[in-house]
Amino acid sequence: MHRSEAGAHPTTLASVRLTGTRPPYAQVRDRIRSSIERGSLLPGDRLETVRACADRLGLAPNTVARAYRELEDEGWIVGRGRAGTFVADRLPVRPAAPDEALARAAATYIKRAEQLGFDRAAAARALRRSR
Repeated sequence: MHRSEAGAHPTTLASVRLTGTRPPYAQVRDRIRSSIERGSLLPGDRLETVRACADRLGLAPNTVARAYRELEDEGWIVGRGRAGTFVADRLPVRPAAPDEALARAAATYIKRAEQLGFDRAAAARALRRSR
C-alpha cells in the first residue's frame, strides 16, 4: 500500500496558471510532470480526482482527463481504479541532470528529517535501514 492510499487527502497542484498560448490539457499535463520531476509530487502520492481538479481550475473534466491519460500513457502516473490516480513508483525517464536531481532529493529529505526533530546522522541511519 502506498502512503496516500491509507486515507490521506489527495495531493492538489498548488496552481496552474492557464495562458492562451497552449491548450489547457497540455498546461495541466506539463505542470503535473514538472511537479513530479522536481519532487513536489512523490512516488505513491495520490492525485486529486479529475472532477476536483477540473472544478478547481474551471476546466471541463475531459480536459483534465486527457492530461491524466497522457501522463499515464507516458508512465508518470498510474490509475488504480476506485482507489485513485497515483504518482508512479519510478520516473519513466532519467532526469537530464541526475546528480543535481539526487542532490535536491537528498536536501529535501534532510530538511524534512530536521523538521521532524532528527539530526543528519539519524536521517542517514534511517536511509540505510530502508529498502
